[in-house]
Amino acid sequence: MTDHTVSPSFAAFMELHRGLPRRSPGSDASTRHLLSLCGPLPERPRVLVLGCAPGRDALLLAAEAGGTGPAEVTAVGPYGPFLDELRAAAAARGLAGRVRTVPADLGALPRADFEDGSFDLVWAEGSAFSPGFRGEVSRGFDRALAEWKRLLAPGGRLVLSACEWTVEEPSAGARAFWDPRHPPRSTARNTAAAQAAGYRILGTRPRPDSGPAEYDGPLGERVRAARAASAPEEAALGRVHEELAARERYGHECGYTGYVLAPVTAGEDGRWRARPETAADSMAVRAVNLAAFGTPLEADLVDALRADPGAWLPGLSYVAEGPDGSVAAHALLTRCAVDGVPALALAPVAADPAVQRSGAGGAVVRALLAAARERGEALVLVLGHPSYYPRFGFVPASRFGIRAPFEVPDEAMMALVLDDSVPVPAGTISYPAPFGI
Repeated sequence: MTDHTVSPSFAAFMELHRGLPRRSPGSDASTRHLLSLCGPLPERPRVLVLGCAPGRDALLLAAEAGGTGPAEVTAVGPYGPFLDELRAAAAARGLAGRVRTVPADLGALPRADFEDGSFDLVWAEGSAFSPGFRGEVSRGFDRALAEWKRLLAPGGRLVLSACEWTVEEPSAGARAFWDPRHPPRSTARNTAAAQAAGYRILGTRPRPDSGPAEYDGPLGERVRAARAASAPEEAALGRVHEELAARERYGHECGYTGYVLAPVTAGEDGRWRARPETAADSMAVRAVNLAAFGTPLEADLVDALRADPGAWLPGLSYVAEGPDGSVAAHALLTRCAVDGVPALALAPVAADPAVQRSGAGGAVVRALLAAARERGEALVLVLGHPSYYPRFGFVPASRFGIRAPFEVPDEAMMALVLDDSVPVPAGTISYPAPFGI
């Protein structure tokens, strides 16, 4: 799509943002943090930035996403003047040779120009909800997950953001503004959507507002000084006035979360068949836990939980089988509570050392969490490594006011909301007696 094909109302809206530091809330710091969650990229990564306006993220990625060599950035947007801004800014920073601009509709990228598997990093901060994906936000997020996946090379990463409710019960005023435009979802629902679309979650980050200095302030000054000369300009001014007023009044109820995703490959999950354990698996499960941890503590814990009718939940102990049918990994969910409200504890999770880092553990955890969600469970808690469990959607439990009954680093005590229609309880976790807590 070139700029002459955009509607007058869209052009008027975009012109109100032209020349401003940012087109949407965010910060260079949050962009850098999301980039850090991607993990190692090729020395000269091929980066696709979708929805560059006016290209702060594209410029940062061109300068910083590569290793010893420069990143090769293709920046796509539907509005020509924004692309002109980006080219000028890239030239001013000495990045002209690293940034290529392409006018296109984000929801209809031509396959001739955007071949399958041609990018190491696809970056879309906010653009799942731009003109190419008009409609409700949840649909835009889901469409983006499905349609942009083909662009990723093996080992590629997708970074995109979702507009989400940040409170359990949004006010009527907040819903009256956001629902008709792009109804947000919760982090739990977007996490589930990403996993259902075949991604593992490498990390998430709430995108902080850039504050009055970079977004709300400059935009507010512009619309206050602007005078509409046409019906589209008048409509654009009214829309922005309404947005700024809603953000000032209800901004604490809704915000953006950045997701860093990697497609689940056949080598990760296809090699392992995850299923509920059977009575015949008990010795193999014990052997995996003994091998994984090097002590009998976790293996004994599984046996004790299996014998505790108040803790054990049939169908929520899963194993992953290797190609030869042997048990290679195990994960267990048992009943716990948060100030008396039922929840699930994920522990232990074990993979035979011979197959660690092969995807066996991830396969069994994903299958187990899916089984818990299907049976109507609402909340899972885990005490574990903060660099591993966020890929499944876990976030610090302290966000919900949930705390462990003992001293533990905040980032290690995590929670995953499986059903956001159920209020998340706050309070202290009570573990089953076999945990000895």
